[in-house]
Amino acid sequence: MEYEVSDPKQRRWTYWVCIVLLIGLTVVAVLMFSTARSTARAEERADEFIAALEAAGAPTPSREQVVRVLGDDGGATCADPGSALGRAVLFSMLTNGAAGPGQRPIIADSRAVQGQLLIIETYCPDELEPFREQIEDLQFEDVIG
Repeated sequence: MEYEVSDPKQRRWTYWVCIVLLIGLTVVAVLMFSTARSTARAEERADEFIAALEAAGAPTPSREQVVRVLGDDGGATCADPGSALGRAVLFSMLTNGAAGPGQRPIIADSRAVQGQLLIIETYCPDELEPFREQIEDLQFEDVIG
């Protein structure tokens, strides 16, 4: 009978390769688990947001669209809605649509910021009060049928 004999150096390399592979697979498993948990949380919040839109009588996007755009943390909407850039973007959307010197603020419909309020209320409620303070000085009317 012939036995296969390996020297300790070969076995050491085999052990190290197995350990590295095991650690790599563990890291991949942890990352995939956190991604799956994040996706589940994003889907829960998307369902909550869609229900809030339906209750407000607004058109509703698909769940997939909401998850893709807002994720599980509200995306760009919750990234500091009270910042100067956030205010500038909001105010630029509440204008007559002209560019340059012809651009003027308008009295927008009250529904113009309702979607953003619902997003903030659902995804980052701690930012809701500062955002409300930011828009409370704006003048809104029911101008759309």
